[in-house]
Amino acid sequence: MKKIFTVIGVISAVAFLDAQIVISEIYGGGGNSGATLKNDFIELKNIGPATASLTGATIQYAPASGAFTQYHTLPDISLNPGQTYLIQEATGGGGTVNLPSPNFIATTVINFNGTPNPSIGIGIAVTSGKVVLASNAAQVTGPTATNVLDFVGYGAADQYEGPGPAPSPATTTSITRISGDTNNNTVDFTIATASPGTATLAVSDINDIGAKFNFIQNAFVKENELLFGTEVKNIKIYNTAGGIIKRTSTKNILSLDVSDLPKGNYIVIGTINNEPVSQKILKD
Repeated sequence: MKKIFTVIGVISAVAFLDAQIVISEIYGGGGNSGATLKNDFIELKNIGPATASLTGATIQYAPASGAFTQYHTLPDISLNPGQTYLIQEATGGGGTVNLPSPNFIATTVINFNGTPNPSIGIGIAVTSGKVVLASNAAQVTGPTATNVLDFVGYGAADQYEGPGPAPSPATTTSITRISGDTNNNTVDFTIATASPGTATLAVSDINDIGAKFNFIQNAFVKENELLFGTEVKNIKIYNTAGGIIKRTSTKNILSLDVSDLPKGNYIVIGTINNEPVSQKILKD
């Protein structure tokens, strides 16, 4: 898989080679029966050590079997290390919750065969399909095509990076990147609750975070209080820009007032029994 980026500023050749914007999450259940979120989405992330940009890039989509059928262009974007970029795609017409502050709302979708496409955003299949981040609008032919920046085949897809596809999600779950990019869809992705707008954390905090435990009982916060399943201390709450907007002392607590936080996605980090934990929340 090729990675083509323009790196901002003066950096070393090693940093340039490592900088990469990849697909970090794919969700195709938006607006479907049983879904909470109204729209499908694709989230990109810079997993490299330096700021990187994309110019002329496209998101391309294909069904589980067959050629890529449609695409839309992306704005020229620059992402800092660890920063994410949320793309709102099509809706199935249902759901109750809007995506939290998408960075880009896809409108014009183009069919490769030249026929009109009336869809506002790409309609992503829930359980199986192929999504690619490409460097241009040329139709991608497979995972090793020269314009592929990142390629994800999931479920029963007939093309993918590595020996097999990413797992198959459901209406309320998404394909979520575990950490880095080994060019192996099977090991790079897992299934998790769809969580658009992943917070961007400082590198020093990321290095300290342990596994994601469900230590918050009400991750979908409709009231103004977080409820923890056990005592937690040293809590930090980050917004989607990576800033710490709330923190607590070293005292163990079982709940936390978040009435001062506006609606949106956040990530909560704390300490349980001297072990770091983290979990995403959505305040409605």
